Amino acid sequence: MESLAVQRMLSGGGEGALDERSRYLRRLVMRALLAADMGHVGSALSLIEILRVLYDDVVRHDPARPSWSERDLVMLSKGHGCLALYALLADHGYFPLEHLDTFCSSNAPLGGHPERGLEMGIEASTGALGHGLPLAAGVAIAHRRRKSFARIYVIVGDGELNEGSNWEALLIASKYKLNNLTVIVDNNADQICGPIETILPLEPLRAKFDAFGAETMDVDGHDLTQLRAAFDYRVPATPGRPRVVICHTIKGKGLPFAERNPAWHYKRRFEPDLIKEIEIHLGGPLRP
Repeated sequence: MESLAVQRMLSGGGEGALDERSRYLRRLVMRALLAADMGHVGSALSLIEILRVLYDDVVRHDPARPSWSERDLVMLSKGHGCLALYALLADHGYFPLEHLDTFCSSNAPLGGHPERGLEMGIEASTGALGHGLPLAAGVAIAHRRRKSFARIYVIVGDGELNEGSNWEALLIASKYKLNNLTVIVDNNADQICGPIETILPLEPLRAKFDAFGAETMDVDGHDLTQLRAAFDYRVPATPGRPRVVICHTIKGKGLPFAERNPAWHYKRRFEPDLIKEIEIHLGGPLRP
């Protein structure tokens, strides 16, 4: 059973209407989707504020030095949400915005799941769900042994937590006291086949993470202030515990007709009337 605070988040709490930057980043996502005329919409739109806060406000990174040894690492384990990651990386100058127009085309640099390429800011090849957190735990151990101050952030989906490899990795993170690791859960309450509560219930999710030795918190995944506070590694974590941030989000956030609509998990064929409607909701043209 969810707490009253979590229930308020899910019923429309947080910062209210999206600001211009959040709408702009969603327009970049839709720009790539229109170019391919297909892609994962709902999963990308639930991630925007999470990735925005990481790249705008929290992680140490430098597009001019993408291989900088002391950079913080962001790994998107739920690889089907990659368009949100591509939008942030393009906006920060890791690659030209025009690359979005070649999404999923033959020999294009941006595919339907991320492929590791440090020159483009992509830290890991992901999409086989359940692999990202084990990989991130291994990277966190390596950085610890190098006495690096880098932070590792890994974003997993709630449906992805069906995979037992995540929980094995959490046991390892707890054993090795990886307080340089932050696990971010995009908890939009839906997966490809239906609601999480129907497919394989996760609640009480926070209690599960706590039981695996994590320092766990719930936040509104579209509230910039809450996200900044939760991700800020300058705020002391509990010594020797990995941090888990459960971000309560809305799948398809920003497009009312797509929000929590399973038909928008993956979408094909964007007709002209639909494109106009999307542009109205996102406050501008989708094509350059």
